[in-house]
Amino acid sequence: MSTSAAESDPGAAVAEAVDRRRNFAIISHPDAGKTTLTEKLLLYGGAIQQAGAVKARGEQRKVTSDWMELEKQRGISITSTVLQFDYDATTINLLDTPGHQDFSEDTYRTLAAADNAVMLEDAAKGLEPQTRKLFEVCRMRQIPIFTFINKMDRPGREPLSLLDEIESELELIPWAVNWPIGSGEQFRGVIDRRSREVVLFSRAERGRQASERRLTLDDPALRELVEAELLDLAVEEMELLDVAGAELDLEAVHSGDLTPVFFGSAMTNFGVRPFLDAFLEMAQRPMARSSSDGLVDPLREGFSGFVFKLQANMDPRHRDRVAFVRVCSGRFEKDMTVKHARTGKAIRLSRPQKLFGQDRAVVEDAYPGDVIGLNNPGMFSIGDTLYVGPKVEYEGIPCFSPEIFSWLRNPNPSAFKNFRKGVNELREEGAVQILYDTDESKRDPILAAVGQLQLEVVQHRLEHEYGVESRLEPLGFQVARWVSGGWSELDKVGRIFNCKTVRDAWNRPVLLFKNEWNLNQLKEDHPDLALSNVAPVVSGVEPISL
Repeated sequence: MSTSAAESDPGAAVAEAVDRRRNFAIISHPDAGKTTLTEKLLLYGGAIQQAGAVKARGEQRKVTSDWMELEKQRGISITSTVLQFDYDATTINLLDTPGHQDFSEDTYRTLAAADNAVMLEDAAKGLEPQTRKLFEVCRMRQIPIFTFINKMDRPGREPLSLLDEIESELELIPWAVNWPIGSGEQFRGVIDRRSREVVLFSRAERGRQASERRLTLDDPALRELVEAELLDLAVEEMELLDVAGAELDLEAVHSGDLTPVFFGSAMTNFGVRPFLDAFLEMAQRPMARSSSDGLVDPLREGFSGFVFKLQANMDPRHRDRVAFVRVCSGRFEKDMTVKHARTGKAIRLSRPQKLFGQDRAVVEDAYPGDVIGLNNPGMFSIGDTLYVGPKVEYEGIPCFSPEIFSWLRNPNPSAFKNFRKGVNELREEGAVQILYDTDESKRDPILAAVGQLQLEVVQHRLEHEYGVESRLEPLGFQVARWVSGGWSELDKVGRIFNCKTVRDAWNRPVLLFKNEWNLNQLKEDHPDLALSNVAPVVSGVEPISL
């Protein structure tokens, strides 16, 4: 639609844009091939000309979605980035999530902004702990799940047993959209169960699109191209599925009860295009979101959106701070003035950015399902709502219970100013949770994280982005619980043994325990004290700064 037509009927322009958009996040266990699949989707979308392998060697390209220095050193994804690209008539927003289990909290936040999830499995390993954990978050949010079984070009488990595992362990009905012909060295291609069409792949030059050949199942040429026993076995297994399996029901897909399953190999590009085509056909469009005012439809007249991620220093040369905003309703326009729900202030959004990994361009407009980057001079927090028109406030994003706690010491008092700036900015973006001792004389913050790597990243970033060395001193605790009723409830209980009381960044009481046994002991002694392993959602309260 042209600009003039959009201006004459803004509602129609938004409806058309929503219809065109698909937004999704990829969830997986480390090493299942998530970053490789991301690159190949970008390759097929024409967003990049050549895909780079994750652990780049020599002149090979670095992957687009990994930009932090530590990620490049270790060959893992430890932040979430946003990649927007067009494929045919569809605009795709791909929310890239961390591939390391220590960063599951960042993934939870990203899933809050996603409308669909792609669950990536290693064909040899099947379901793994991190995948199960993230699946539960998708189920909690009723996000449709599409399953891509990767690494079919390597020795793996029987495809039927992988489907059985999804059904029995996740209580999710699998429906194979395509079925593999062979596996490992003998992986030849896939059969589309809906069209009964065979897609054969031939290996491409590294980093390029694989060449595909499509034939019908009864094409005589097929028997000359594929070994008879491989083809016969695939057809036999497919017939078993037709007799025993469920029907493909899009409503069940969108409610998160049925998962379409695809087979392929991201590394060799086998099966990536058939997956992308079918996914875009079945995935749900940007959906209504829960708010203080009930469900907000994407076609609601005024712009609204929420901050689901903050990131400092994406561009080290400019020391920038970016707030990632998921657009939920209406049309966003450059230079528009919006209301900030938590503070009530009016803010002019003058330099909105479209993000693509570390690259960005100024964005003129954006629609529901899109993610924009806003310059953040310290005014935004995760979960903040921005809106135009009648007030709306989206549900906040909870913090989950950390399992590792360490004092963060600053050995150089003359660097305190930079130390404080770094700690406050890293807390803002959710890189780590910050707790404080109830004794005001103990000024050093306590870092609280899900995994050890989170703490290492904080130290690495303090040193390289803020020029501050730091020292970690572990506390011997493994369990944290928020006191639901606040300080007044805690005061009623009196002295508590075998735990440490600290404050979080919103001055709420948090109890730290050495183990679950100590926690259970407290529950027995004080059954009326309500404890939560998820931090209450914050609204309208400014956090404590160091």
